[in-house]
Amino acid sequence: MARADSLAKLAFAYGVHLTRRRLRRPRPQLAALLDTYAPDGIRALVPAERERHPRLVTCINCGLCALAAGRVGKTRLPDLASSYMRLYSRLGEVSSDLEGESPDLVAAAAVCPVGVPLEEVAAVVRRLTGR
Repeated sequence: MARADSLAKLAFAYGVHLTRRRLRRPRPQLAALLDTYAPDGIRALVPAERERHPRLVTCINCGLCALAAGRVGKTRLPDLASSYMRLYSRLGEVSSDLEGESPDLVAAAAVCPVGVPLEEVAAVVRRLTGR
C-alpha cells in the first residue's frame, strides 16, 4: 500500500509541476548561464560563428597544417581546429600558438584535406580568449 501512496503523491506533484509551468511566464535563463561560466572564460558564440561551427570543427588531426605552416608551438596547430570548441580549458594554450611570429595559416589551410578554414578558426580562438 505504501508504494501506491508514493506513486499517487509523485503523480500529484508532477501534475502540480506541469500546471505551474503552464501558468508561469518563462524566464530567460541565458544571462544566468553566461554569468555562471564567465569566470572560466567561456563566452557564447556569436550567430555568425554558430552558423560556421560545423565547418570549423571538421579537423581530422592529420597534422599536415602544422607541417605546411612550419610552426611548432606549445600546442600543435591541428589542435587549433579540433580543441577550441570542445576543451575550453585549452583555449589559453591554443591561443598562445597564435602569438608572436604568425604561422602561415593560408598555407596550412591550403593543404588541409578536409578544408578547415584555419584563419576563421584562429579569429574565433582570439575572440573567445580575449586576445
